[in-house]
Amino acid sequence: MENFTKAVRKLFVELRLIQYFCSQINLLIKITDMFDMMKMMGKLKEAQSKIKEAQEKLGTIKTTAESGAGMVKATVNGKKQLISLEIDKDLIKPEDEQMMKDLIIAAVNKALEDVDVLAKEEMKKSTEGLIPNIPGMDLGGMF
Repeated sequence: MENFTKAVRKLFVELRLIQYFCSQINLLIKITDMFDMMKMMGKLKEAQSKIKEAQEKLGTIKTTAESGAGMVKATVNGKKQLISLEIDKDLIKPEDEQMMKDLIIAAVNKALEDVDVLAKEEMKKSTEGLIPNIPGMDLGGMF
């Protein structure tokens, strides 16, 4: 009976050691996960910084479009702001008011379409390697 009691005690001690080592392994796993999370947060901050930097650059991207064979020219920046408008002097007649409005609208809309493409290209370049390129997923709307 005494040998049996010793064997049971030995088993309990070994069981306690196994439980202790398992808890230590779980602690190491949690610490590793925490470091992975910290690394991910660092990447996220880096991505935010690059996106902010790229958004600031958008003000320097400019494109000009024209309508009416060059009689109206509109220039916009990457922030989708109209920054320049040129109207041929021959167009400025009261009777041509509606045509002038239509040409201005056409030129501005064309310039905004063009700068949208340029802005997306710039944002893609600036965030390359930070945001995964998942086929079929367009992240362009984020910017």
